[in-house]
Amino acid sequence: MDLKSILSEAYGDRRFAFSRNPSFRQQQAEPSVPFRPNLSRSDSSIGIAPTAAGDDDDELLWTLGGGGGGGGESKGTLLSAVSSPLTSVIRAARSGSRPMKRLALLISLNVAYSLTELTIGLLTGRVGLVSDAFHLTFGCGLLTFSLFAMTASHKKPDGVYTYGYKRLEVLAAFTNAVFLLFMSFSLAVEALHAFIQDESEHKHYLIVSAVTNLLVNLLGVWFFRSYARVNIVYRKVEDMNYHSVCLHVLADSIRSAGLILASWFLSLGIENAEVLCLGLVSVAVLMVILPLFQATGSLLLQMAPASIPTSALSKGHRQITALEDVCEISQSRFWELVPGHAIGSLSIQVKRGANEYLILQYMHGLYHDLGIQDLTVHIGYI
Repeated sequence: MDLKSILSEAYGDRRFAFSRNPSFRQQQAEPSVPFRPNLSRSDSSIGIAPTAAGDDDDELLWTLGGGGGGGGESKGTLLSAVSSPLTSVIRAARSGSRPMKRLALLISLNVAYSLTELTIGLLTGRVGLVSDAFHLTFGCGLLTFSLFAMTASHKKPDGVYTYGYKRLEVLAAFTNAVFLLFMSFSLAVEALHAFIQDESEHKHYLIVSAVTNLLVNLLGVWFFRSYARVNIVYRKVEDMNYHSVCLHVLADSIRSAGLILASWFLSLGIENAEVLCLGLVSVAVLMVILPLFQATGSLLLQMAPASIPTSALSKGHRQITALEDVCEISQSRFWELVPGHAIGSLSIQVKRGANEYLILQYMHGLYHDLGIQDLTVHIGYI
């Protein structure tokens, strides 16, 4: 295949304008001088030119723990924000986007309720209330981490976190998914325990706690009602974090509804009612959270982008290796940094004396059409 003939038909297509991050260093040349990449024959890789800082619109909605933009300062900023989640909640309640304010309000209500439940449980000696209070407290901690991730993800990339902080939202969503999987398992164990023990000893006073918790969680479901679906297409990373928050409060609502239903059935004298209700709740929570767990796990494991078919990537490989001066693709990696931001890295072997610029131009246009935003190409010579 003649590479020049392929590119001659493609000139004029905007995909060759290289408006996205290039993977080779461009020389500052006069308009009359033709563009050439800054490569020498001994280069085995293509350097990436430093990009300019983002716009002022990308600034944090509010500052976390003070601090500027250096690498050491970024570490201190993260540590201070993690160590003082209550401060983050208060600041988010005062400023920030509407979802952040709503989440801060939801966390505040849950904290107040869990403290009340813990106090009553300790004063009355009811272990069930104390246990439920600790469950709510742990859930509040995860929601606080989601709130922190919403804020910190707006920070610009720096010398330490060169890709930025957006993956914090993926990590927060994954943490919520793991917590809900653990809750599903614990409900299954509780159902088995209820099957073994005498159900006449069931603590009916927990129905009051379950009703109150259900009302608080239903408020959270209403706050994030646009994400109240099991399967959702994540167009940006914020969608994944909002979805995890919605599923968190939704799963807690299902748990509370199951406890209320079990108590009501027991009052009617239905046998094995608690076993049946807790078992159904365990299965329901598992089915609700499993798609989110798979989606976040795939991102953190850096699997191939789900939005790009494997057949399309294979076809791109064949088109590149069919080029006249390309001998082989020795290494190929594709992954998603966050939903909607695909990255690729390739190592190719070319013949000595090959026109690297034409090869890079063709590869960038090809993978840009497939949806790869950032592409890095390493060139070796044979």
